[in-house]
Amino acid sequence: MKNFKKFFSIPAGWLPHIVRIGLGLGVVCLFLLHSNHVVKLPLLDSAEGSLYDWRLRATMPADIYDKVVIIDIDEKSLKEEGRWPWGRERMGDLVRKLTDRYKVKVVGMDVVFAEPESQYSMKIIERLSRNEEVQSKEMRMLLNRLQPLLDGDRAFAKKMQGRDVVLGYYFKQEGHMEEGIQAGKLPPPACDLAQAAEQGMQPKVASGYGANLPLLQDAAAGGGHFIPNVDSDGIIRSIPLLMSYQGKCYEALSLAILRRMQNAPRVIVEQSGDAWSKFNLHVGDLQIPVTANASALIPYRGHQGSFPYVSAVDVLKERVEFRKLEGTVALLGTSAAGLLDLRATPVGSAYAGVEAHANMIAGMLEGEVKKTPTAIAGMESWLLLVLGLIVSVLLGRAAPMQVMWLALAASALLTIANLMLWIGPSVVMPLASPLLLIGALFVLNMSYGFLSEERTKRLYKDRFGQYVSPEVIEEMIANPQLLESMEGTSRNMTVLFSDIRNFTTISEGMEPKQLMRMMNEYLTPMTRLIIDKNKYQGTIDKYIGDAIMAFWGAPLFDEQHAQHGVLAALEMQQLAAQLTIQFKAHGWAEIHIGVGLNTGSMAVGNMGSSFRRAYTVLGDPVNLAARLEGLTKEYGVGILVSESTRDATTGIVYRELDRVRVKGKGQAVSIYEPVGIAADVSAEQQSLITQFEQALKHYRAQQWDEAEAILQSMPKKDAVLVKLYMKRIAEKREHPPGQEWDGVTSFTTK
Repeated sequence: MKNFKKFFSIPAGWLPHIVRIGLGLGVVCLFLLHSNHVVKLPLLDSAEGSLYDWRLRATMPADIYDKVVIIDIDEKSLKEEGRWPWGRERMGDLVRKLTDRYKVKVVGMDVVFAEPESQYSMKIIERLSRNEEVQSKEMRMLLNRLQPLLDGDRAFAKKMQGRDVVLGYYFKQEGHMEEGIQAGKLPPPACDLAQAAEQGMQPKVASGYGANLPLLQDAAAGGGHFIPNVDSDGIIRSIPLLMSYQGKCYEALSLAILRRMQNAPRVIVEQSGDAWSKFNLHVGDLQIPVTANASALIPYRGHQGSFPYVSAVDVLKERVEFRKLEGTVALLGTSAAGLLDLRATPVGSAYAGVEAHANMIAGMLEGEVKKTPTAIAGMESWLLLVLGLIVSVLLGRAAPMQVMWLALAASALLTIANLMLWIGPSVVMPLASPLLLIGALFVLNMSYGFLSEERTKRLYKDRFGQYVSPEVIEEMIANPQLLESMEGTSRNMTVLFSDIRNFTTISEGMEPKQLMRMMNEYLTPMTRLIIDKNKYQGTIDKYIGDAIMAFWGAPLFDEQHAQHGVLAALEMQQLAAQLTIQFKAHGWAEIHIGVGLNTGSMAVGNMGSSFRRAYTVLGDPVNLAARLEGLTKEYGVGILVSESTRDATTGIVYRELDRVRVKGKGQAVSIYEPVGIAADVSAEQQSLITQFEQALKHYRAQQWDEAEAILQSMPKKDAVLVKLYMKRIAEKREHPPGQEWDGVTSFTTK
């Protein structure tokens, strides 16, 4: 059971990361629901369209494609030939000039001739024919001969016969206010709808149409619809190359023109076998990748003007160079004011509709139609899932700056991979949703990180503000993993106790307010010295009356904790001397402090009761440090450190004072007085250290006379230490310790 709980337990410090990762996965789920059309996020659709447009504009050839020519009904044509619409016979002349004189391959009409031409002369003849007063046989024969000569529709149809002319018409889609109308005659179906359905393709369904006069459609070589797909943002990016109406399959104008160029009797729907696009339309020698509803992306080549424009009147009057039109596809369109068929496209907000057909024809001829994977929703879902899991986990464990760089790197790699697919196999993969997913996860993690950092700052300031310097707190905030030590851990550390000598006597002679002021002026600089980030990086544990308890090695790891502790103790002695001068100026008593330090493995963390807790250290090494502080008075020195502390420092000169066994400890320890930094210790001081060590050596060897002789020659500043050992020598002369004596002094009081 214990192992079971341990297996499912959350490691300390992991909970915030798990929360961040969980929130990130929630965002991933939202994006997955959108990609599978369960929820609608309009921002993603709009962004996807914008990024598609950006990729298109960044990679389009932006050249002039001269295999498709726009026959432009421009201002010049209207000025010379009169207002639009022109007479049907004139349109027939235009067709004849293009095919017979200029040898164009196919003429495409982005115009619908849905109604009979209305001519005043024809109306007069029809009226005369019905007039009973016109009884003359000769008159009736004359009227019958004139009628076909003045019939513009018939003349137009006659001039189209035998020539490659493709007329345009429009479909009405379901939901349109005019759905269900049937005007004119549709051209023959382009492909077998049943065969397309067998392949798994389902073209869009039309609910009505507006087509050309039966006379004209029968005379033309073909017909195609010019209904585009309009995206939710109003931009035309694709067209349905095939549409279904009443169980039959009809082609777009551009596809009908291509089929005439290829002399292909039918459009064949086939599965491509391509990993990127499931369906192809087989037209002669060409294959066009399409989606499951037979739509294709328009491969815009550039901004308006990417195809040659030729004035229609110049064609009629044969003012155009022959080579400019020979062998081309001629599309009839208009740039005249008031006649413009303008559409919003990725390459222009007011783009001539006829050029959209020209781009589609050019793209199919050159094999530049982009592929859209049939299973794009599934591919997008997998991409979002894998990307979301990786990014959520990485960002959930990263620091703020790492979050930013990871997000930028992931976005850059994703964009590069997407562009490689766009340029290489011509595949259009979603870009907005994964980029916005990364962006959303970035914002989420940065926001969470900011709120968490603020919370962590408050937590650290609340719990450590009285213990360590603000700089240390900032470093802890930058390294949140250090928070683990608050829950309790074992570390090798150094602990310090300091105490004002004779504080009871000092306090008895002072007013409470004066005493509080003196303690504040004492504790403030001492605390500042201990916690100074640039010097000693210590942590204040607590104040015990006039005593200070501090430690090194937590909450921040400090490999030089013993070094910092001893150096701080040396400077504390210097500071105490400076404070004594200030205190005398206030009329206060002199102060002298004793400091004890010990190094060892101790417990550190947030400890206490359910009512109150404190960040502190516990353990046997802590108790020894407290005992050493008490022994400073016994030996008449300012600082005492243990052997373990001495061994953990470098560059500091020590004087061994004794080997002791303090109350509560069975093991004896050597104790030392730190004299100073090696570079600052004079030869005289070094000589005195050697002198005392010789005395200590004789003392432990029970050579009382030799030890006593050396002690008597020591300076007055060591009077307490000399007196202590002289007293011990006298006692041991009177009561010899015996040969088993180990030189250890045992203390039975604190």
